[in-house]
Amino acid sequence: MMRTNWRGYRIGAWLGQLVLLIAIIAAIVQGEWNNAIALAGFWIAASIFILTDDRLPTLFDFLFVIAALLNAGGWVWRLFYQPGPYDEITHAFTTFAITLALGFLVYQSMFTVFVQHPWLYVLTVASFGISIGAIWEIMEWTAGFIFNTEVIGDLNDTVTDLIMDSIGAGLAAILSLWALRERMSRRKVNEMSIR
Repeated sequence: MMRTNWRGYRIGAWLGQLVLLIAIIAAIVQGEWNNAIALAGFWIAASIFILTDDRLPTLFDFLFVIAALLNAGGWVWRLFYQPGPYDEITHAFTTFAITLALGFLVYQSMFTVFVQHPWLYVLTVASFGISIGAIWEIMEWTAGFIFNTEVIGDLNDTVTDLIMDSIGAGLAAILSLWALRERMSRRKVNEMSIR
C-alpha cells in the first residue's frame, strides 16, 4: 500500500532542491533577476516545508519541489512560451502542490472535526486552493503591470489558468483527505499503544 510518508520522498525533495538551486544560478547567469527571485521564493518555501518534518507528509514536500521545478523550466528555459500545454499543466500542478501543503498546515487544528465530515474537508481545501489560484492570477497581472512585461496573454489565458488552478485544487483536496485519514489512523494507533 502506498503511503504519504516515505523517506524516499524526502530524499527526492532534497535532490529537487539541488536542481532548483542550479536553475536559480542559471537565471542569474541569464540576467533574469525576476525569474531568479521567483525561483528563490519557491526554494525557500520548499525548504521550509521540508524542514517542518512532522507537520507535513513527505509526499507533499516532494510534490511542492516538483511544482517549483516545473516553474523553473517555464521561466529559465522559457517553456511557458513554447507551443503546447506546459503553462496549463504547470498552473494545475503548482496549485495542486501549494494547496496540499498549505491546506494541510492551515486546517491541521480541525482534523478531528474533518475526519467526521470528509466532504466538508474536501470542499474547504478545494475552496482554499481555488482562492490561491485566483490570488496567483492577480499576482501575475500585477507583475506584468509593474514590470511592464507580458505575463498574462488575454482573457482566455486567464480563464484557462483559473480552470486549471481549480482542477489542481480539487485533486489536492482529494489527496489531502487520504493523507488526513492516514494521519488520524496513525494517531489512533499511537494513542492505543500508549495506553
